[in-house]
Amino acid sequence: MAAAADAPCVGCRRFAGGRPIKPLFSHGPIPGYRMILCVILASFLMFADQRMSWMEDVRAQFSTVVAPVQWIVSLPARGLSLASLALSDQTRLVNENRQLRERLLTLSQRVQRMASLSEENVRLRELLKAAPRQKIPWLTAGLLTLDNDPFLQQMIIDRGQQSGVYSGQPVVDSAGLVGQIISVSRYSSRVLLITDASHSVPVQINRNGLRFIARGAGQHDRLTLDNVPNNTDIREGDLLVTSGLTGRFPEGYPVARVSRIVRNAGTPFVSVEVRPIAQLDRSRNFLLLFTHDRLRPKSHQLSQDAVDAALQVVRPARQEASQ
Repeated sequence: MAAAADAPCVGCRRFAGGRPIKPLFSHGPIPGYRMILCVILASFLMFADQRMSWMEDVRAQFSTVVAPVQWIVSLPARGLSLASLALSDQTRLVNENRQLRERLLTLSQRVQRMASLSEENVRLRELLKAAPRQKIPWLTAGLLTLDNDPFLQQMIIDRGQQSGVYSGQPVVDSAGLVGQIISVSRYSSRVLLITDASHSVPVQINRNGLRFIARGAGQHDRLTLDNVPNNTDIREGDLLVTSGLTGRFPEGYPVARVSRIVRNAGTPFVSVEVRPIAQLDRSRNFLLLFTHDRLRPKSHQLSQDAVDAALQVVRPARQEASQ
């Protein structure tokens, strides 16, 4: 009996006094009855879950009991997520602040340059004795709906006859020319966009003043120029502005920029594609320009005496040139 008591205990530890300690986890084989019991219990639970409705209440009760534990367990992950989000937001704000400062510096430089150019323009006009350009009245308008017809490039705005809108009135956004009013009701109006296949607008190259006709191509991001000779001084990137020749669109408003030029040696004309400057697919606020003849001041009209005086100066010069 003493020898059996002194035999070593496999997997046991001893205190300093020599008393053995039972292991926390048993490494021996699992008894068969435990496995059978677990299988029976699992089968019963699956059967009850499929056939008995009261299991939903049991599951709900267990979920209620386990919910605080789940919330506590999720706290570290939520804390890490919030910390990561805070750090990423701080980094984003720092980068955005730096970009805004750089942009502010660039815009400040442009404003300074613009002020210098404006003053220079005023001095040149004074030297040429040119009249100052007319300030065009305008009215703000908002987008109501876009036309669902894929073959039409039109939209509806929230201004009509009650606001003084008239047919043929130019429409612009913050970037450039959008189109013109084609029909007016009491509280709304329909706008024909410059990209519509039935719309054309006289334009000129801002770099050299060459004049063309920009025609809509039926797509929101493309226009075409008609009858451009093969030897024309036109380049990709040239800015096209309204020429003001028809009297409907005022001069100097951006219309499009040349995006593609295809020169064919065997044809007298080149194929020119231009991209609209106005943000036709995203703008929601517009300006309606009042350029109607009834709104134009008469101070810009030359009198007959002034015309006769100009002819008296030109005729002698022509006679001297012919001699």
